[in-house]
Amino acid sequence: MTGRLGQPGEFPFTRGVYRDMYRSRLWTMRQYAGFGTAEESNRRYRYLLSQGTTGLSVAFDLPTQMGYDSDHPMAAGEVGRVGVAVSSLADMETLFRDIPLQDVSTSMTINSTAAILLALYALVARRQGADTSKLSGTIQNDILKEYIARGTYIYPPRPAMRIITDVFAWAGREMPEWNTISISGYHIREAGATAVQELAFTFANAVAYIEAAIQAGLSVDSFAPRLSFFFNSHNDFLEEVAKFRAARRIYSHLMRDRFAAQDPRSWMLRFHVQTAGSTLTAQQPDVNIVRTALQALAAVLGGAQSLHTNSRDEALALPTEESARIALRTQQIIAYESGVANTVDPVGGSRHIEALTDSIEQGVLEYLKRIDELGGTLRAIETGYIQNEIQSAAYTYQREIECGQRIVVGVNRFQREEEHRVPTFRLDPELERAQVESLRRVRASRSDSALEAKLAALEQAARGAANLMPPILEAAAAYATVGEISDRLRAVFGEYRER
Repeated sequence: MTGRLGQPGEFPFTRGVYRDMYRSRLWTMRQYAGFGTAEESNRRYRYLLSQGTTGLSVAFDLPTQMGYDSDHPMAAGEVGRVGVAVSSLADMETLFRDIPLQDVSTSMTINSTAAILLALYALVARRQGADTSKLSGTIQNDILKEYIARGTYIYPPRPAMRIITDVFAWAGREMPEWNTISISGYHIREAGATAVQELAFTFANAVAYIEAAIQAGLSVDSFAPRLSFFFNSHNDFLEEVAKFRAARRIYSHLMRDRFAAQDPRSWMLRFHVQTAGSTLTAQQPDVNIVRTALQALAAVLGGAQSLHTNSRDEALALPTEESARIALRTQQIIAYESGVANTVDPVGGSRHIEALTDSIEQGVLEYLKRIDELGGTLRAIETGYIQNEIQSAAYTYQREIECGQRIVVGVNRFQREEEHRVPTFRLDPELERAQVESLRRVRASRSDSALEAKLAALEQAARGAANLMPPILEAAAAYATVGEISDRLRAVFGEYRER
């Protein structure tokens, strides 16, 4: 068993990617946050940092995710609702006001407009006087899972892949410490996938990104050490621990054997985990604290590098400050009071864990073989194969709850007639109006001729083969909006329509 497991910090990394794991450095404790205007979210970020958060995680609103400005008709009623509204460099400057970006690790959950938001972040850092080569953090930048499970896509898959590989190449030179993609199984699992499907479809997406980057002329070891992953921690405690162990082993062989990566850092699966939002219940919301604690512990025993714990009230509304603080304290108790961080691999050698790890690994490899036989990930998405597999699993899961085969405490068993209500967050409806007014002031302050020249240069680059990041940066620095930049790319690439 020891030969197959290996040692912590050594290939195939089943027992962890670092030799000492949390004994030398704890995981990064992030709290996903963002709502309303940049000013409101800035206050929440500074509060979380004051409470011991060691990394920021930015949620953007739907218009920002979809490439619409806050004053676009499609944005009406959605501005600032599920994340912060960022329409221009002015918003990004406000979002990180009084937060030294060179000293904090920032994760941004953004996909279709990831290149634009990364450009805005880099510009703010430069204006703070930071060395962009020292910035640390992650952009999600994972467009394939949007077609599979989430839906915030703009362009068709192939031009969208070009933007991603352009980010790889540019950031490799300008922001070498930055993780240029967080390949996400989280949303795949939230859509109803099983643990095996979460890993299989995430790694299938990773294969597609790696192949696209190689076809674009990048050597695998030039970008693979900056690839990161984002997984879900669900309810089945032991299965989740085994899932993370299997993931490291599968990835190490994938990178070494399939892609012939030579740098050991390219073999290492580094990942962020978020506890499972889909498992939280509106009924008896305080019970969600227990669910989150168990899921967080599974992530830690599984060897995560970064962790976000969901708040008890997220089935009802955006989290309150109190709920966010309890979620953060959950991580801190695991880190400082539970003792699990004192041992490198507390579950290593458990017969049940190792059997589960082997079983999950086998199931994932069978899926990857099937997707290769179908012609690869893009083809599997275009034909609907992956989407159908997830939908079937989600249907089975829901039927098990409805017939009582799967127990959900407070939902189909152990209900209360009178529910205890927790205070919930209320978004000020005036924030949307304030955001639109702010955007109009930005538009009025710009040089139209200079702006048009920058946007025309971007469109020309999109029609050719040049890297898109430099003209995006130029346009963003001239206070071109997220919507204006996206529209120029729409004019060239078109928009994706699901079959």
